[in-house]
Amino acid sequence: MTMPDTSACTAQTTIDTPLGKLLLARTAKGLAGVWFEGQKHHPAPLAVARRPDDTLLRRAADQLHAYFCGEALVFDVPLDLQGTPFQRSVWQALLAIPGGETRSYGEIAKVLGTASAVRAVGGAIGRNPVSVIVPCHRVVGSDGSLTGYAGGVDRKRALLALEHATEGAVA
Repeated sequence: MTMPDTSACTAQTTIDTPLGKLLLARTAKGLAGVWFEGQKHHPAPLAVARRPDDTLLRRAADQLHAYFCGEALVFDVPLDLQGTPFQRSVWQALLAIPGGETRSYGEIAKVLGTASAVRAVGGAIGRNPVSVIVPCHRVVGSDGSLTGYAGGVDRKRALLALEHATEGAVA
């Protein structure tokens, strides 16, 4: 599994959220990274300018703030999801999970036509470079239990509570 190519990033900013700082990074094509401080697979420091005034980063920050205030569950910023074709297909499947709902890893694997690849799906979900916006936190165990989350299970629980998703309510 690959890490996003952060060398393609053209600007970055950091925002404060109720769950900790988020690093936002963009490329010329779109938002390429949203990482909680200290989360697994957080990139090394990016060698690009901090630009809190960047139009796309500002738009993403505004939408994230609205999300954390409980005002919106939908994001409409352009994304530049960098990973393997399989990873990108998993991340696209995550984008189809509505706010307030959850899916199991097995359900995501079935949607992709790879029902036996649950572990590979889990690995791709764990490497999602655009936390919150690409809603990997909406994926739970087959019994509805909260399983791993690169940002920590406590953050996953908080994000699902913010969306009023019920633990164990696998759609």
